Order: sequence, then structure tokens, then C-alpha cells
Amino acid sequence: MAELQLKSHRFRTEREADWRRLESLLGRVHRGGAKSLMPDELLEVPVLYRQALSSLSLARAISLDQQLILYLESLCARAYFFVYGVRSRPSERVARFFTEDWPGAVRGLWRETLVSAAIGVLAAVVAYVLVRQDPDWFNALMPGAMAQGRDPSATTAFLASTLHRKLNGHEALELLATFLFTHNSQIAIFAFALGFALCLPAAALIAFNGAALGAFLALFGSRGLTVPAVGWIMIHGVTELFAITLAGAAGLSLGWAAAFPGQRTRIEAIGQAGRRGGLVMAGVIVMLFVAALLEGFARQLVQPDLARYAVAAATAVVWGGYFYGPWRRKRP
Repeated sequence: MAELQLKSHRFRTEREADWRRLESLLGRVHRGGAKSLMPDELLEVPVLYRQALSSLSLARAISLDQQLILYLESLCARAYFFVYGVRSRPSERVARFFTEDWPGAVRGLWRETLVSAAIGVLAAVVAYVLVRQDPDWFNALMPGAMAQGRDPSATTAFLASTLHRKLNGHEALELLATFLFTHNSQIAIFAFALGFALCLPAAALIAFNGAALGAFLALFGSRGLTVPAVGWIMIHGVTELFAITLAGAAGLSLGWAAAFPGQRTRIEAIGQAGRRGGLVMAGVIVMLFVAALLEGFARQLVQPDLARYAVAAATAVVWGGYFYGPWRRKRP
């Protein structure tokens, strides 16, 4: 035992200065980030890391005391994440997501986004024509929970009143916003997740959502309420429908990769599409949160039709510029 302690003491004495130096540099990085180190110190860290790894390997080989081995394992793990891991702070990663990762992923899905939008628009047009020709189609295309009494049997006065109804109290508005966020998030997540089944379920869900929109506009249009109805929808619908379109695009991309992996293996193709789709979906949830606020608060508080159209136009400009503005032509 005495010989082992002597060997451990000698081992530590010969190398401890390098370990402490590495520990000091890592401590400065933890407190102030990599920018707190000078250029020569940045180059010093990998060298000290390799020396610490060598010390750890030797300590294990000659069975030195367990406390020393645990110390070296912890030190090497910290150094590993600095040398090979992500060196940005959480705030920097969040900023990178919103400035680069999310917009880049969306632009990478521009073909799928066009297809998703085309499916939704086509379904809306077909539903609009069907309901205008035969109002009985409305109940088949619009779920009763979403209609909330706004159906062909309702009077024109009642339908008009629903477009400018005010909820009393902030609590009621908060409950409405929470419900709408939950409902829309479920649609978006299903549109993405179901894309794995060769695109068809995702496409069907997008078409169903578009058909409900077309049926709604046809009902209100038949009563001469097209202008206020469009304003009522689009104050939040620009953000909401765009988010669901992007979710559908991510789902279509996943299904296409599963069906046609090309030169890659199917697992590789699905993995790549899934990673990009995951970035898109993380941003979609943010968009749906914004849409829920607009639908639960702004739509109730902003009553004039012209003001609603102005908000809708502003959101279209903001999202369009954010994702596809000329400063984003260079894709990451």
C-alpha cells in the first residue's frame, strides 16, 4: 500500500502542473466562453487535453488510486466537449436557430412547400365550389366542433355577428388562445409525422384542412359576407396556414425520402429529411404560438375589417421576408 501511494504521489507530482493548467483554462472558458482565451491559449488546450488523456490511460494501466482516476476522467470529459463539442452558449444557439438554421431548413423545402400549398389551395377551391352548389356538403367538410353553429341553417345575422364578436375578460381570451394553439399544433405534428407513410396521410390532412377553409368561405360568401370573413380568418390565418403548410412540406419530404432514397440508403435519406424536418417543426410550433395569440387576442380586439386586413398583410410581409428575403439568397 505504501509503495502504491508513493507511486501515485510521484505520478501526480510529475504531471499535476499540466492538469491544473488545463483545469484553469477550462474554468475561464466556463465563465467567459472561448473568447476569454488568448490565441496561444486556444492552441494550448488540445495539447494539454492529449497529455491528460495519456495520463488517464497510464493511471488506469498501473492501477493508481481511484480518486485520481476519477479526477482525470472528469477533466478529460470537460476538455473533450471544449475541443470537439459545441462551444456556443445557449443564447447563441437559440440565436443561430432563428437567424440561420430554421430559415435555411425552410428554404431547403421550397419544392415541398409549393406542393403542400397547392394541395391546400386545390382542396379549398374544390370545397368552395361544392358548398356553393350544394350547401349539404358543408357538414361533410366542416367538423361540427369547428363550425360552432356556423352552418347553412344559421341566419345571416348570426353569421355576421360571429365575425365581430368580442370575448369578455382576458381570461377568456387566454383560454381561447391556449385551445387554438393546442389544436393547431396537433394538426401540424400529425402532418409531419404521417408523412413517413409515403406522403399520402400528410397530403390528406393538408387537403382536409384546406377543404374546411373552402367550406367556411363558401358559406359566408353565399350570405354576402366574403370580405369580413376573409379578414376574420386572415388576421391569424396567414401565420397559421403558412405554418401548417410548412409542417405538411416537412412531412412530404420525409415520405419522399422513405419512398425514393436515391443513391443513399433509406435510413440515411430518412435521417437527413427527419433532421431538416425537425428544424422546420420546431419553428412551426413558434409560428402556431404566434397564430394563437393573433387568433385569441388580436382578432377579438381588432374589429374593423380594414385593420384586420392590414395585420394580415403585415404578417405576410414579415414571414415572407424572414424566410425568402433577398438577403437570404445564399443558402447555408
